Amino acid sequence: MMDRLQAHQILKDLKLKITPKRVEVIGCLADEPSFLSADQVWHRLKPRLSQIGLPTVYRILDELSEAGVVSRIFMADRKQYYFLCPNPEHHHHFVCEACRQVEDVELCGFDAVARDLSARSGARVTSHILQINGICAACSLAAEAAPGKELTAK
Repeated sequence: MMDRLQAHQILKDLKLKITPKRVEVIGCLADEPSFLSADQVWHRLKPRLSQIGLPTVYRILDELSEAGVVSRIFMADRKQYYFLCPNPEHHHHFVCEACRQVEDVELCGFDAVARDLSARSGARVTSHILQINGICAACSLAAEAAPGKELTAK
């Protein structure tokens, strides 16, 4: 669980103004071990910040995402979700479709794809997004222990 001083430090490092709304959005994401939609963040913050609107939550999530401290998570329902990821190193994510846990994946084999694209077409890759969806080991074991129970995304 992240304390509010850590949220202040994140904002300071990003050279963003430290506001109660930004601190609370970071804290809300930090308190959650999985990803949240902007709507879920907004509903969790409303009791503490009655003046926060959904557009403000989206704006804050977008600026934190652009700064690289929040990752966008894409799921089959086509909604966009957000996950606090303070890992500054280049990495990707494994997302469990059952329990919604997000795990860092340090391995990236995209350099070979970028080189191939460049060699074949002269294209220059400027960025890429890779998210691996599946079922984590704990959820797989739980499903094996309860035969007939179907794994579903939460």
